[in-house]
Amino acid sequence: MLPLVALIGRPNVGKSTLFNRLLKQRKSLTHDRPGVTRDSIFADMVIEETRFSLVDTGGIVFESPEEIEDEIFAQAREAMEAADLILHVVDGREGLTPLDEEVAHYLRQRGKDVLVVVNKVDGAELEDVLLADFHTLGVSLLAVSSAHGYGMNELSATLESRMAGRSPEEEAKESRGLCLAVLGRPNAGKSSTVNALLGKKRLIVNSEAGTTRDSVDVILEKNGKSYTFIDTAGIRRKTRVLDDLERFSVLRALQAGKRADVVIFVLDALKGVVAQDKKLLAFLVKEHIPFIVAVNKIDMIPRREMQKLKTGFEDELRFCSHVPMVYTSAVTRAGLGGLLPLAEKLWEQCNIRISTGELNRLVSLATQRHQPPSTKGRRPKIYYMTQPTTCPPTFVFFVNDKTLMKDSYTKYLENQLRKLFGLSMTPVRILYRSSHG
Repeated sequence: MLPLVALIGRPNVGKSTLFNRLLKQRKSLTHDRPGVTRDSIFADMVIEETRFSLVDTGGIVFESPEEIEDEIFAQAREAMEAADLILHVVDGREGLTPLDEEVAHYLRQRGKDVLVVVNKVDGAELEDVLLADFHTLGVSLLAVSSAHGYGMNELSATLESRMAGRSPEEEAKESRGLCLAVLGRPNAGKSSTVNALLGKKRLIVNSEAGTTRDSVDVILEKNGKSYTFIDTAGIRRKTRVLDDLERFSVLRALQAGKRADVVIFVLDALKGVVAQDKKLLAFLVKEHIPFIVAVNKIDMIPRREMQKLKTGFEDELRFCSHVPMVYTSAVTRAGLGGLLPLAEKLWEQCNIRISTGELNRLVSLATQRHQPPSTKGRRPKIYYMTQPTTCPPTFVFFVNDKTLMKDSYTKYLENQLRKLFGLSMTPVRILYRSSHG
């Protein structure tokens, strides 16, 4: 997992503006009205060669009568607990407030590495005056103006310095073997599945949903191969926040999925595929993350009902029909024996490299069988194609006008690629480039 930097502070001190300034893009919503940011928002950053994650949290209000404030604080607390460095953002124009002091006291109690970022300081000539109050916090201070850019180079250099050496080394990545993230809703049996594969009770299993609070790495050595399992917090639907995916533990789980080689998505055979499952599976498809669906708890399904169960799951998951499915029981270990070999095979497909000559033979063959449909009297023409990257296999088609390419024909080309080159399980990314050849 990448090291984490959390932006923490009371409402309306400019955390989201600072977040956007550091990223050099507008990702977090900003507004003069306090409390605009209610959910934690993640992004990965690279400064020089140092990589880390940044999280923007909602403004902290202690002992508020409002339920939404409690929810915001709960998310901020999760961010603080997981963070390697906390940027306590304060407002230089308003000076030190009692709420700033409460936040600082809360952070001191947790023994976290903290840097106080005094925001809204619009120049060096204002530093002495605007920083004076904040020295009483007894923490290192740095003056910035997130709105105008003052002090941002120094802040970036400080982040690079403090995070350097905390990022996972390539050697460690190689030694971990195949990295498998286990995702799914709470109580679907993620930890039980990992324990069954390990052959021992390494992870806490509890009938109470949400026992796993954050991602946990567990290493398995089997048949001369290494596997690293990332058992993630259960991803549940929230009812009080509009965007179901905007919760800290959810984002951490999805981040784990993005850093894994292969995701094992655990579904509950008894509950079927619910709306939240489909949202999360759609996220994996959209991000081109290789994954396997493991339908767990089949020991609780009568044998005569199994075929009906399989048909139902296949029907529900038609939108990701290339994804392999296995039916498992963490209790009886049914279906688990083939899970790791299947993950290995999927990862091999993700790394397939196809020569340009073979790809262009496919272009000739595919267009002879089925020409691209014309649009408003104009027919797209494919000149050639290449494969620039793997993981997932990515194919670029050079065409006369990419705006003429229809989704239906893209799906046809994807099917041809899968059929001819054995890409039955891996995500496939298809891109178009307009060219005049």
